[in-house]
Amino acid sequence: MKQGGNQIPTEETASSTSKTKKSTSKIVTVGLIQTPVSLDIAGNMKKTAEKIEEAAEMGAQIVCLQELYRTRYFPQQKNLDVNELAETVPGESTKAFSQLAKKHNLVIIAPIFEKNANGKFYNSAAIIGSNGEIVGIYHKAHVPYDPYFYEKDYFEAGDSTYQVYKTAFAKIGVLICYDQWFPEPARINALKGAEIIFYPTAIGYIKGYTGEDGDWHEAWRTVQRAHAIVNGVYVAAVNRVGEEGELQFWGGSFVCDSFGKVLKEASTENEEVLVVQVDLSKNKRIQEGWGFFKNRRPDTYNLLVKDKPRGKSK
Repeated sequence: MKQGGNQIPTEETASSTSKTKKSTSKIVTVGLIQTPVSLDIAGNMKKTAEKIEEAAEMGAQIVCLQELYRTRYFPQQKNLDVNELAETVPGESTKAFSQLAKKHNLVIIAPIFEKNANGKFYNSAAIIGSNGEIVGIYHKAHVPYDPYFYEKDYFEAGDSTYQVYKTAFAKIGVLICYDQWFPEPARINALKGAEIIFYPTAIGYIKGYTGEDGDWHEAWRTVQRAHAIVNGVYVAAVNRVGEEGELQFWGGSFVCDSFGKVLKEASTENEEVLVVQVDLSKNKRIQEGWGFFKNRRPDTYNLLVKDKPRGKSK
């Protein structure tokens, strides 16, 4: 069996590769902002803005915030009246971060609780370009409803097609939290040309609960590394940290390369600004070498577009 279709380099090809490596590299610096979240929305916004400034000083070009960055994770309770926590786009967050983006020549991904012009509420991420303009808005497609993650009580499911956003530094995909457990959105993003997929997240352990499944944190880490490998793209996952109600958020924000190698990982307990330099030229080598795109068999995937798997009632 060929190992990913990669040619084993001879002495001559190795020498040639080393000479061209610098010229073919595509270096981008990614920043992830991991913080605990208080009940003080203004304070959370102020802290986040300061962390963005810190990331910019460290050389970040694309900065991603955690899911619902300025509010506590209210969906751990059912049917609360939280509409006053929602904001519009443009709105308070996008206006503030647009100024920072323009000031520092940054792309900023700002996940918010959005009240849309259509009157519906979404778990959203606004993508702000380095010129301060809003490049796009992503609405979380997969909305969970499980103990302490009652998101269907608060958010409509996003119904638009998955978009890849062309920024000054890279073509990026943005998915949100529960989306990370599904292979299809990542594959679609990669097929549309995404070079990095960002997953702003709010996930943690339920206090006092010990399940038979295994380690949730390790599963979360593993599934996203798998998206990176099978799609040949970088993945950047950013999670909140700290204790909120019955949830202990495990932080652990990380960036992995297009073969799943974790390049840098944040603490599981402390707030952190994680800044990582990535070389996007590796993507093509993985995608072409392992043939995961060219050897696809869409003609055999019909079941994927059916509403529910056959034999399932749920």
